[in-house]
Amino acid sequence: MIEHAGHLPGLTRDEVRWRSVRHAAWRETVEIALPELDEAQAQALCARVRADARSRLKRMDVARIVAVIDEAIARLLDRQHPLRRKAEDLLPIVTGYDRETVRLGLTSYLKTFRRPQLQRFLAEDFSNPGMLDTFQPAAKGGFVRAYGPELLLHVWAGNVPALPLWSLICGLLVKAGTVGKLASAEPLMAGWFAGLIAEIDPELGECLAIVWWKGGEAAGEAAFLRAADTVIAYGSNATLEALRAKLPATTRFLPHGHKIGFGMIARTALDSRKAMMLARLAAHDVARYEQQGCYSPQLLFVERGGRVTPGEFARYVAHELAALAHRHPRRALSPEETASVAAWRGAQELRALDGGTELFGEPADPWSVVHVEKPEALNPTGLNRTLKLVSVDSLDAVPALVAPYRSYLQTAGIAAPPAELFRLAGRLGEVGVTRIAALSHMGAPEAGWHHDGRFSLLDLVTMTEIEHSAEAAAEGFAPYAD
Repeated sequence: MIEHAGHLPGLTRDEVRWRSVRHAAWRETVEIALPELDEAQAQALCARVRADARSRLKRMDVARIVAVIDEAIARLLDRQHPLRRKAEDLLPIVTGYDRETVRLGLTSYLKTFRRPQLQRFLAEDFSNPGMLDTFQPAAKGGFVRAYGPELLLHVWAGNVPALPLWSLICGLLVKAGTVGKLASAEPLMAGWFAGLIAEIDPELGECLAIVWWKGGEAAGEAAFLRAADTVIAYGSNATLEALRAKLPATTRFLPHGHKIGFGMIARTALDSRKAMMLARLAAHDVARYEQQGCYSPQLLFVERGGRVTPGEFARYVAHELAALAHRHPRRALSPEETASVAAWRGAQELRALDGGTELFGEPADPWSVVHVEKPEALNPTGLNRTLKLVSVDSLDAVPALVAPYRSYLQTAGIAAPPAELFRLAGRLGEVGVTRIAALSHMGAPEAGWHHDGRFSLLDLVTMTEIEHSAEAAAEGFAPYAD
């Protein structure tokens, strides 16, 4: 079976050159055909999307766009819908995640984009979302209206199923003509979603395209980069720097690079009843999509002085990761990933020889936990269910330990009483942490969250203002002024 990826309005399948890529996992294989557009096709597609966005999308009410997205999400949440069934069949083979992880993850993630949540997206960034449709009164006087770019290019990365929907939907909400570049590791969900949008509302479907090119190789890459008014991109810092260098100076660039998530456990949360529950929650955050998300925890700071010691808590987490390995087997790792995990574990084994470090799990286990007694700064692990727990005398010491890595900070999971939560949140915010969540919620941001501390929608728009002076002057030219 061959599954064709992408969504290419105005182009027939026979007009496009396709690159076939085979994915294999869980003793099954699927062949994905990825569209490779030449420069002329890329230019024509961008021009078409831009023109349709200008003539159709910009004239749509946001309420109509929300209704279409809501209907598409409703169909994807229906486990009997053919597309949802296809997603549950193929995404485990493409990404390597077990079927239950994909099923649960899709449902949890897709619920973020139902109508009430989309309204929250809009309300979070716009005091009056009506300014996306017409000029609205400004608090300072005059009127204001928000305009999304005519052509917004998304460059996606990673193998987390359906992750591109976040930025794709944000672009639609601000009425941006959209071109999305698929990630090779998960090239299906964005195209399926675009096809659903086109099926529900053909006019809206003409205003977005889902494409693919191999970075640095495709003839059409330069055409896409030149055509975009705004580019939102995800990937490693090196990849983002290389992409920035290819863009015209006038292109708005919104990069999202690698981040390191961490957790903090207060001594008051470490009694015999709460500690085991927290260990289970932390283990779920670690195992969720094998720490591939920028919000996944790689390190937990655990405060001494509770009824359960940090070392005992590390054993609890190790036990929970071992249990999860049976219910949700870890996906097969690439040679590079295997080497990264082995190198990280080997370094921890050497440290354990000097004392003060305890390693849990065997080399053959699909998880590893290390506990260190001395406080240390934030450092990445080997990912793929590798976790470090660091003992600290006080959680107040943590902000200083993570501050040197400000550019890599985003999500912190905290288990602490209310007063301590707010005190720690204030200090973490000062050193660059932009999101604070409960354990087990680190990998599932709420609708309308501020990605990397920025605005999901406001960063995409420009504002046009009618100043009060213009409004007042216009009165002098009205027919009734004489």
